[in-house]
Amino acid sequence: MAARGYADERGQLDASPTLFTVMAAINAAGYDAELASPNNHPLRNGIRQAIAAKNPECLEDLRKFYLQHRQDTDTATLSQYISFALAVDGLPDFTFKGRSVDMPPDAQEVAGIAPLLERFAHEVDIQDLWKRSQKAIEQYVAFYHTPVSQAILQANGYLRQMTSGFQGSRFQIYVELLAAPNQVQTRSYGRNYYVVVTPSPELRVEEIRHAYLYYLLDPLATMNAETLDRKKGLIDHTGRARALAEPFKQDFLLLTTGSLVKAVEARLDKKPELVTQALRQGYILAPYFAEQLPLYEKQEQAMRFYYADMVKSIDLRKEDARLSQVEFAREAPVKTVKTEVEAPPPVLTGYAKTLDEGEKLYTARDLDKAKDKFLQVLRETDQKPAHAKAYYGLARIAMLQKDGETAERLFQKTLTLEPEAQDKAWVYVYLGRLYDVIGEADNAAKNYQSALAVEGASDKARDMARQGLQGAYKKAVTEPHP
Repeated sequence: MAARGYADERGQLDASPTLFTVMAAINAAGYDAELASPNNHPLRNGIRQAIAAKNPECLEDLRKFYLQHRQDTDTATLSQYISFALAVDGLPDFTFKGRSVDMPPDAQEVAGIAPLLERFAHEVDIQDLWKRSQKAIEQYVAFYHTPVSQAILQANGYLRQMTSGFQGSRFQIYVELLAAPNQVQTRSYGRNYYVVVTPSPELRVEEIRHAYLYYLLDPLATMNAETLDRKKGLIDHTGRARALAEPFKQDFLLLTTGSLVKAVEARLDKKPELVTQALRQGYILAPYFAEQLPLYEKQEQAMRFYYADMVKSIDLRKEDARLSQVEFAREAPVKTVKTEVEAPPPVLTGYAKTLDEGEKLYTARDLDKAKDKFLQVLRETDQKPAHAKAYYGLARIAMLQKDGETAERLFQKTLTLEPEAQDKAWVYVYLGRLYDVIGEADNAAKNYQSALAVEGASDKARDMARQGLQGAYKKAVTEPHP
């Protein structure tokens, strides 16, 4: 896939060149949060080294600016730069997308970085760094693609939402590999919703779905503000909810949306206990919505049409009586995040993908199709290690097809092509067994000994070689590989 241009973005799940530039700049300026964490993406260190090698003239000014705008925590420091990056256009001058008076307060705090970013982008050739980063970015985006698509389809299906949001609105997910790991940050600017995820051992799909539900449901609260205003007295109960964030205590529409999101998540995940947990945290309408959703599911209207009747039916006396009995939690539940690296499997392309497909077909004993794949590898690349794996695959197929002469020739060919240590050891085991069958005991023994001498051979291959030396395979050719 050809690398995209600096300004290109391709879809709802993507990376932002503007955010990439801002993050590259603050990394160079002193943003070292979680730098020693094994969960960082290697691209972060690679970009830092590339910038250090260029030693841009603006670096000292960037460092001064960064130090002057550091917050009490690394997360708060990062947050203001994410807000700024989402609120501005990129090159050439990083101007605010809307009216300057509407710029988010935290973004406004660091808006003075714009002219420094313009210099930085020119001096480090940010467009080239962006282009060189595409392989890593696209691979990480690919990890998220299927689970995020499924989560969005799940939410759309439950709410009977025909499109992803309302006309003129946008839900955008950005993967940012230059930030500290284990971050999920959301922003709502006008009718646009943004989610920024950074590297983490586990994909943060639940948080993305959570934000998407807000994106779909929050406009419904706004459309029914007059009705909800008549229910607003219930918000007084949140004064006892110490675990509830302040914005929810001050905005009844937001509190209503948050309560409905919690109830929907409990239905989607089939975890009714989440409703009680949400209530104790301060989402006071979660139980009401949890009672209403089974009724919604039995009728045919989409949520956007059903919503008005649902909120009209809130019984103030009943809910007030319910909430008067609630003992709210003192602290919000803490979601633990894995800190051990469990990187998603790499996305294979080219001949590596073809080899993988060949091995899977071989394992399934679809030998003709497996053979086609291994032969395809020989046409796709001239890399010796890849050819070694292809010939190794073809040789094993010949073994299963009882064609010992072809198998021997292909195994010998494999040894001339720099095979990996484990494959090399198994080749010697296979050859030893072939020679055992035709009664060439000396050649068999030499190959078993060669297998034992391979540094990096697997324990299973060594065990098979030892058994061969003890005469275990002299009567028949059977497949030794696990």
